[in-house]
Amino acid sequence: MSPTTIVVGWSPDLYGEAALARAVEEARLRSGRVVVVNATRGDALVDDRYADDEQLARLTAGLADSGLEVDVRRSMGSDVGDQVLQVAADVSADLVVIGLRRRSPVGKLLMGSVAQRILLGADCAVLAVKPPH
Repeated sequence: MSPTTIVVGWSPDLYGEAALARAVEEARLRSGRVVVVNATRGDALVDDRYADDEQLARLTAGLADSGLEVDVRRSMGSDVGDQVLQVAADVSADLVVIGLRRRSPVGKLLMGSVAQRILLGADCAVLAVKPPH
């Protein structure tokens, strides 16, 4: 039996950190591995949720101490949600963990919702978490 695979949509902010912490916790509970996805629509120069080299180095160093099997992936494409879903499909994920941010109805209408895309499109369970207040 292969280990449980947990994919986490990560960004270098409170939402990404909350998702990552929960993904690590779930991996420990399930004796699983974590696949971290940091994605952008291709406008990386203006996308503050796409990690720079320093942020990625801190992420990798922090995960090295977790004792878990970890794979960190970065990608660019037309839709961030689709990128997370593609990685989840590629690794046969058992769980996808995402950070959830509050957005106005107009914001959702104009920009869409990555979380909604992942929640509706995933072939496995999805856990949406919010950062602590």
